[in-house]
Amino acid sequence: MNIYIHCEIVSRELESKLLLAVLAASRGHQVVISDSESIEKGVVRGYLYPGIFHTKSITPSKSKIKRHSIFKNAGIKITSIDEEGGLTSADYNVMANIRYSSETFEQVSAIFTWGDDDYETLKKKYPNYISKIYKTGSPRADLWKSKFSDYWSTYRNKPQKPFLLVSSNMNVCDVKFFHERAMDDIFGGYYERDPEHFYERFRVKSNNFTKAAEFIKAIKHLSKNNNGYDIVLRPHPIENINCWKVLLKGIPNVFVNREGSINTWVHNSFAIMHNGCTTALEATILKKPVLTYAHPSFKFNKSFSFTNELGYLVENKEDLLNKVNDIFSDNKSNNQKYSNFSIPPKVLKRIFIDNNELSAKKMIKIWESLDDKSLSKPNNWAKFIWHLKKMKFNGLIGRINNFLIKNKSLSKKENSKYPVLQQHEIESKVNKLIKILGVNKKLDCKVLSDRTILIKLS
Repeated sequence: MNIYIHCEIVSRELESKLLLAVLAASRGHQVVISDSESIEKGVVRGYLYPGIFHTKSITPSKSKIKRHSIFKNAGIKITSIDEEGGLTSADYNVMANIRYSSETFEQVSAIFTWGDDDYETLKKKYPNYISKIYKTGSPRADLWKSKFSDYWSTYRNKPQKPFLLVSSNMNVCDVKFFHERAMDDIFGGYYERDPEHFYERFRVKSNNFTKAAEFIKAIKHLSKNNNGYDIVLRPHPIENINCWKVLLKGIPNVFVNREGSINTWVHNSFAIMHNGCTTALEATILKKPVLTYAHPSFKFNKSFSFTNELGYLVENKEDLLNKVNDIFSDNKSNNQKYSNFSIPPKVLKRIFIDNNELSAKKMIKIWESLDDKSLSKPNNWAKFIWHLKKMKFNGLIGRINNFLIKNKSLSKKENSKYPVLQQHEIESKVNKLIKILGVNKKLDCKVLSDRTILIKLS
């Protein structure tokens, strides 16, 4: 069977989609991981034949509805799990209203959910499509299990000392201007489905700047008074990393790093500091100490009430310093009193964890149930690879034209969401997964372009 997996943000999604691809390829399927544009053009030009298209959301924007119509008309079956997840929100109702619709449900063959919360909410909101909704859990949460600890054990540019991980979702260093985000929302139809979302943008943006200022004060205080650890700030994928480097410049033992997946940094830190971040859920499942920093100046933000209920709530920099130092001392002495806790039931309600079967495997079984023998025609890989090279060449020509006609820079703008894929790095990740999963079949892994991977049986 042909399986096309859409990856939008590499640092957030690539590892879990490699997990899906390795498992699916070991069962005889041919799997492409790529951006939506490359897959769409391959389908339209007839280089990619019918199969499963698995995407990161079914938000009812005009462009997405059009793309999915093209796929459906080409005989492709569409499935999705929302990578945003709504995991930080107090409940899933807002997500159900703005990121789904009856029209997009009509286009898909299956929707996978993270856990009970989104599963029950979607069934209630879209009763006509209950048969399409499956509680599988997420492959991203699969990778939070102890089974995959070795996968995250090695990484480059790690600090010399043990480190506190500060996870940023403040977006004060957003790569887009505020009006550009608003325009994205308009094109996506968010304000039509939820008019209050327009005003929420302002409230969140204002609160984020206040939050960032207090986080910087807290980081300076920790840096000056800590017991011998480093601090790593992890920018959000939509943030400009150089902006954070400027804001934290000159603070000793503080590093700004967005290398690889955040999972690696969570696994190797001694504690996590956050406010309203999905990373708090991962850390909780890993039984890693979580510090929710909720200074009174920004504590009013109710939209992140769920993740802010996790771990230790601290409201000022002195209490934060004492708690972090205490956790660090405990970690040094291997007492582990701060990691000796049970995962709260409310977390397990939001994230379904099956200790007997991976969520990725559940999803693949559902894909296989959708195959009516029309999804397995061998693709024309030579023509598809040629097409990808043509796309890259056209991109270069476009930049040259901009340089000559509009006096813009010839250099390619850095894509924080989708950095260039490297063959040796992808091979290394795939080989690790093969070993952990105990796959006894030889797989062929090829990076076909800057944004496209093919994994299949050799």
